[in-house]
Amino acid sequence: MEFADRRELHLLHFSLFLSIYLAALVGNSLIITVIACDHRLHTPMYFFLLNLSLLDLGSISTTVPKSMANSLWDTRAISYLGCAAQVFLFVFFIGGEFSVLTVMAYDRFVAICRHLHYGSLLGGRACVQMAAAAWASGFLYALLQTGNTFSIPLCEGNEVDQFFCEIPQILKLSCSHSYLKEIRDTVIAACLVFGCFLFIVVSYVQIFRAVLRMPSAQGRHKAFSMCLPHLAVVSLFLTTALFVYLKPPSISSPVLDLVVTVLYSIVPPALNPLIYSMRNKEIKDALRKLISWTFSALLAFLCLSTEYSFCIP
Repeated sequence: MEFADRRELHLLHFSLFLSIYLAALVGNSLIITVIACDHRLHTPMYFFLLNLSLLDLGSISTTVPKSMANSLWDTRAISYLGCAAQVFLFVFFIGGEFSVLTVMAYDRFVAICRHLHYGSLLGGRACVQMAAAAWASGFLYALLQTGNTFSIPLCEGNEVDQFFCEIPQILKLSCSHSYLKEIRDTVIAACLVFGCFLFIVVSYVQIFRAVLRMPSAQGRHKAFSMCLPHLAVVSLFLTTALFVYLKPPSISSPVLDLVVTVLYSIVPPALNPLIYSMRNKEIKDALRKLISWTFSALLAFLCLSTEYSFCIP
């Protein structure tokens, strides 16, 4: 689906998506770099945040570059295998992201409600196993959804009313006798999402009960500061994604579908680094340290490669 029929609007779409993509690329890359390089951030919470940033980079890189290329070269084409690959990778990264967000809710539950057992419950081996399970669940779910989607006969043309190959829009091209299979896939997806959502809700009910019992106002503020970024990301991701997949056909329109899909597929990867670093002093300090080290290394390189006298001590 093209965004407009005028060349100027195509270039505007390209520029807008390029800005969002660069913001997501730079923000998530900085998060990954500071967590990997700063030993003070080698904790379970930041380990899962690193995994979330990797998944964000993967999900936005699956859809946005192809859409930008289509706008730049004034084309709407994608191959059948390219479409299948795009569906698989997008569902894989989105499914893995939701699984990591569920694991992060458990991390916050243990940190606040079971803090005396935090080291034993979330040791290095346990964190690696939970992260591996999150990635594996995304892979298996993507395999299931992609296989089921492209095993359905498509009889209604080859135009997908979206800026990338999205499952609900592909299913609109299916034959009428395949509705039962579509319903089965939707039920499976809804059960998985509802299970993770229920786990997150129960975790935060326990967290808020524990926080409200804290005698110290400073302790409550610290606990809420740790939980609010995660809650903001989960809320943005869930509300937009559920609206796309569960909205009634009566309110469906190409423009509305396009706007909501942009909100759940492109905006979160760009905003997540900002949400998690805005009120996080440790990440801010690590970023300042990384920038300072990079500037010092660049200055040293310039001094070694030139003969300016001010570089000589």
